[in-house]
Amino acid sequence: SVGGSVQVWSDYLNVHLHPKSIYVIRQYMHDGECGCLEAFGQGESLLQDPGCIEELEDRLHFYVEECDYLQGFQVLCDLHNGFSGVGAKVTELLYDEYSGKGILTWGLTPVMSCLEDSQKNFYRLMNTALGIVHLSSHSSLFCPLSLSGSLGIKPQPPVTFPYINYDASLNYHSSAILAAALDTLTAPYRLRSSQGSMMHLAETLNFSGRKVVAAWASVPFPALRGCSLPDTLCAYQQDVPWKLLSSCRERKVSCCFAQSVVLRGICKESHISCPGTQPASPLHACESTEQMLQRYLHTVFPGAFSTSHVLEQPCNTLHPYPQFFSPLLTRQGFLLDKPPSYSSAAVESIPVLAALQSSPVLHTLLHGLCKDLQKVNVRRWASFFSAGVEQDDFQEALQELRTLCQCYETGFEADESEDEADSD
Repeated sequence: SVGGSVQVWSDYLNVHLHPKSIYVIRQYMHDGECGCLEAFGQGESLLQDPGCIEELEDRLHFYVEECDYLQGFQVLCDLHNGFSGVGAKVTELLYDEYSGKGILTWGLTPVMSCLEDSQKNFYRLMNTALGIVHLSSHSSLFCPLSLSGSLGIKPQPPVTFPYINYDASLNYHSSAILAAALDTLTAPYRLRSSQGSMMHLAETLNFSGRKVVAAWASVPFPALRGCSLPDTLCAYQQDVPWKLLSSCRERKVSCCFAQSVVLRGICKESHISCPGTQPASPLHACESTEQMLQRYLHTVFPGAFSTSHVLEQPCNTLHPYPQFFSPLLTRQGFLLDKPPSYSSAAVESIPVLAALQSSPVLHTLLHGLCKDLQKVNVRRWASFFSAGVEQDDFQEALQELRTLCQCYETGFEADESEDEADSD
């Protein structure tokens, strides 16, 4: 069985990695006794070592020279620890060396325990804030990605999904959900059939200084077995059945500035109405699933710039993907009216709906981080600053975070402040 004895992602890895694709930081081994990479400054200083930079550039050039069409780079980086500083320096290197190429950065955070000590909590907050500022400034687009309910000081319950029973304390479970979302979100520029590039996706979302985007996903997309796509979408006319994966409570007002939406695992013929019959809704009158999804998005998000993609290929959930699904799901991930009377087989694939949004919800996230940082007495945590971050650099980053936050203001912020006061 998989789960309990497995500690890290590479324990599940069936792919043989090329030696040039791995660079081991020996100062901070995963299971060593030489301490943890716990502060942003430690991560930054690692990549200021000329030997480290040379090794990294050598590995990059090896792969870049093999490319016949280099769109850009995806950077997956922990936000909560010293790898936040490593990621900041890596994106800066990519930005300087490969100007004009796309850099999409994903800031990952595990679900946090309520029992964290104050130092660990403070380090996490500082690493996260500095990471968001530095990663977004050198990326085409930056997305915080997590099942944790909050990136701030106050812990919040993790994200829940109606048809998944996962253990939030197991990285094996949470990373599987995020991987399904990430695989879906990045499809528009990864497929051979795609019209747009990584940079094109970034440019549709990052205008007006909005370099940070939020991720949403429906894992699985709740489609009844045998039910058409317009029937499914009509059941969710007011609220899209997805969850926010960017560590922030959802706003009462559902809106966004721009979005890229991907629906996968839905048969493209499932929308066809019977000839000669009156369409049950405008969605039923659409000629294709792409047109249907686009019309649905315009109805739910009027005024937003929306791009949409529909893929027939579902998300594969065969072993070693965890079997944490509801018994209401078929082997293809579609919903049943009631649980089967027999023991159901493993879920082999699921339909997924996912989106990247430039959204006012990011004002809530960034504003909350600014408020938490203002409350902190940084003099108490000299150890964090001794790792390489100067107090002046921190104040400058805090100002940049405020500026970034202002890019997402819409006029609903007064209501938001009242909500925060109520929750306190």
